[in-house]
Amino acid sequence: MNETTTDTSETLDSAIAVIGMSGRFPGAPDLDAYWQNLVGGVCSISDFTEEELLADGADPAETGGRDYVPSKGYLAGADRFDPALFGFNRAEAAVLDPQHRLLLETAWAALEDAGHDPLDAPPRTGVYVGGGVTEHMLAAQTDPKLAAQIGALQVRILTDREFLAPWVSYRLGLDGPSLNVQTACSTSLTAIHLAAQALLLGDCDTALAGGVAVDTVRKRGYVHYQGGIFAPDGRCRPFDERSGGTVPGNGVGVVVLRRLADALADGDPVRAVIRGSAVTNDGSARVGFTAPGVDQQTAAVVEAWTAAGLDPADAQYVEAHGTATELGDRIEASAATAAFKGALGTGSIGLGSVKANIGHLDAAAGVAGLIKTVLMLEHATLAPTAGAGRPHPELALEDSPFHVVDSARPWPQPERGPRRAGVSSVGIGGTNVHVVLEQAPQRPASPRPPAATGPEILLLSARTQEALRAVAGRLATALRAPGAPSLADTAHTLRFGRTPQPVRAYVLAADHAEAASRLAELAEGRAMSTPAGADELNALGEAWLREEHKPWPGQGRRTALPTYPFEGESFGALGLDTRRQEPAAPAQQEVPGDDLEQSVRALLADALGLDASHDPELTYFAAGGDSLTAVHLVGCLRDDFDLDVPLTLFLEQLTLHEMARQIVAGRDPDESLDALLSEFEAE
Repeated sequence: MNETTTDTSETLDSAIAVIGMSGRFPGAPDLDAYWQNLVGGVCSISDFTEEELLADGADPAETGGRDYVPSKGYLAGADRFDPALFGFNRAEAAVLDPQHRLLLETAWAALEDAGHDPLDAPPRTGVYVGGGVTEHMLAAQTDPKLAAQIGALQVRILTDREFLAPWVSYRLGLDGPSLNVQTACSTSLTAIHLAAQALLLGDCDTALAGGVAVDTVRKRGYVHYQGGIFAPDGRCRPFDERSGGTVPGNGVGVVVLRRLADALADGDPVRAVIRGSAVTNDGSARVGFTAPGVDQQTAAVVEAWTAAGLDPADAQYVEAHGTATELGDRIEASAATAAFKGALGTGSIGLGSVKANIGHLDAAAGVAGLIKTVLMLEHATLAPTAGAGRPHPELALEDSPFHVVDSARPWPQPERGPRRAGVSSVGIGGTNVHVVLEQAPQRPASPRPPAATGPEILLLSARTQEALRAVAGRLATALRAPGAPSLADTAHTLRFGRTPQPVRAYVLAADHAEAASRLAELAEGRAMSTPAGADELNALGEAWLREEHKPWPGQGRRTALPTYPFEGESFGALGLDTRRQEPAAPAQQEVPGDDLEQSVRALLADALGLDASHDPELTYFAAGGDSLTAVHLVGCLRDDFDLDVPLTLFLEQLTLHEMARQIVAGRDPDESLDALLSEFEAE
């Protein structure tokens, strides 16, 4: 067995640190819930009643069919979004595809988990992500009324998966490479491989990588076809004698990556290490385009472990693609057996697939498996494949290096070297990916000041008072938990690893118990007392409340803390059966001046998603307008009202009501001249 560890300089030059993670999966709104479900062997695939399906708009002719299976890895809350946090107006938020919404929030949370301010991320941060085709995207891009309202190009930019990575880069201000990755079911693990390669090549210094899959936000099952890939009973049982196919699911996951040497030097919270990765394609060596192949799956595993400077026999666990289809499992078992044949003894390597727990997440499947494996490494615990029974006899696992993990069990430290695992993903079209993971190196003790400095100041902020209370409550819970980070590291991360927002508070505390108690008071809306002898810190806290910038005392380093509690309301999603009717062609007609100005105001409000109660002093950009919407409005004003308006008008700092007045005044050059002369005379 190879004895290479993360302590060698060679490893530091070639290894990638996972410093942050975030995800939302069926049955799990965050990674804490995800881990509890995994270690508990929970199957989070939902079974819907016919009433639930019909209430969510399902076709009764389909749901009543004998081959309809009312099950899915359903992602609750996939229609919710916090648009103001990302600078979207309500009209844009309603059109923005749910995949984009979820990916933006998950990218934000992943950076926070890494201890970085999402709007002040490290320079040269890249984005490598991919997603699937969605019902919302198809409906939006074929809706003529929507195109008339905000413009066809704007609809495409807000809904097409082609713009998943660019929206994250734009809204978070990330200036590294921004790439969409599409390799079908292996998309997100391929994205992670490409991000790791980009870091090693110096294309970027930090990278966000992962994927998202939300084909629909509605409760839906699927139709089972004999010989198809979907299970007849709504359960996915990888490598099991009862296996009959996979079950679709929705989810999103993002990891934050840095070169290991940089992460250690900067004190980042390393959660695991990527030692190597590889991508292959089966080419034509398979029975059909959608079928997998043995040889190149084997090659992907061997090449990844070779890139890591290790032998596949160094693995103690493999997270497989594991779709539970007859052909897929058989080929994957054969390929893995060939790749890991040097393992010490039959059944020495644990085998599992998270698809049994949450279903097949398509473009997000690989990152779901990788995050699962990182969590197992962190907790030194092997999580079971949900509902695992006896292995399928045709897979011959009893003569292989593998045993299916069927119950939670400790993951013992190997005699030589750290815990190591492989993660595999296979895409329709033949793209195979394998990533070699290793437990994080032990973090040195946090630096301490030479003498006690008294209480720490914990700075909190959010967009609303309700969100601020949620921030305080989450942090109180985290500081009560076993293994909670030091107060110095907590204070440091809150100062430098969070985006300052308008609603603010601060807490002074000398230890974890006091901090948790005061945070709980804040979360419950109770008045907090001020500790004696903390006048200087109180002054800094008051300056924080006034949004003044002050030098902060103390020292610490980044640590993982609870992330922002997004307050998203439901923005729904379009369906192919809910598209709007073709609008009637607008008739150009003379409209009296006052009525015309009112109509122009209504057009501006409609394009910006504003209701009648909006602030009349809002400017165009403060209301969420941008250059693309301005181009659309210029066209609408010309086509609907015969008004020629210069695009530069939308760049001026005018209230929307003043903008409407100037648009109407500009219709007649003589009227504009008269108005200008009147202003001169008045002066």
